[in-house]
Amino acid sequence: MRIIVTGKGGTGKTTLAASLGFQLSDLGYRVTLLDADSYPNLAQSLGLPREVSEKLVPLTRNDELIRERTGAAPGDGWGLFFSLTPKVDDLVEKLGVKVNENMQLVVVGGIEEPKEGCMCPAIALAKVFLRHVLLTQRDIVIVDSEAGLEAFGRGLAEYFDTGICVAEPTIKSLDACRKIFSMSEELDVKENILVVNKVKEYSPVEKLLGRVFADIPPFFVAHYDPLVERNEESGLGVENIRNSAFWRDVESISKYLIRGR
Repeated sequence: MRIIVTGKGGTGKTTLAASLGFQLSDLGYRVTLLDADSYPNLAQSLGLPREVSEKLVPLTRNDELIRERTGAAPGDGWGLFFSLTPKVDDLVEKLGVKVNENMQLVVVGGIEEPKEGCMCPAIALAKVFLRHVLLTQRDIVIVDSEAGLEAFGRGLAEYFDTGICVAEPTIKSLDACRKIFSMSEELDVKENILVVNKVKEYSPVEKLLGRVFADIPPFFVAHYDPLVERNEESGLGVENIRNSAFWRDVESISKYLIRGR
């Protein structure tokens, strides 16, 4: 199963991705988490020690590796030839960090291309790597993405079984997910799920959804819990919120995802 988690900044998508990773790995599934955000912080949400997380260099910023695999690196100048089919089959083992017995993290970094649409060595390597992981890793791959799917394009998004968009209970945040879902359908993502996070009162949620969506997608509600907020402020991993209302709500999403497996 291949899952991509999106949403506006601050909605809690990284917390959700990390929580899903722990819950699915607890159930015995082998989980590969890919942090594809331009400002990756999934390692912190997974509770990795600071001395480990600070040493993690995103794939898209690892100039030495990029040059080794493509023949060029960012900053080498324009007009250079570089490989669009670099060797990537050993990179999960090379770059992956073990979180627990069933879960590993690879920090990819942002893969958004320049507005002109050109392809640089870093983007070439990241895209080939992501395609390889999405096609070969067994059990479950979860990608913590930036908002929107523009960076992935048809060549990557078509491999996802499920798109999860995380929104706050506001018109602006929900409308961002509506646009992401529209893009997902164009890119052949098989199923879209909405998670409305930080909900204090359930009753207004369906009214808000009716104002934003012509057809309300499958959705889940994750309730606001001050325990989660304090945990985020302290920079702690999500395992510290296993007793929170948020964690219990995410369990419903985990059960939904593995239905029929």
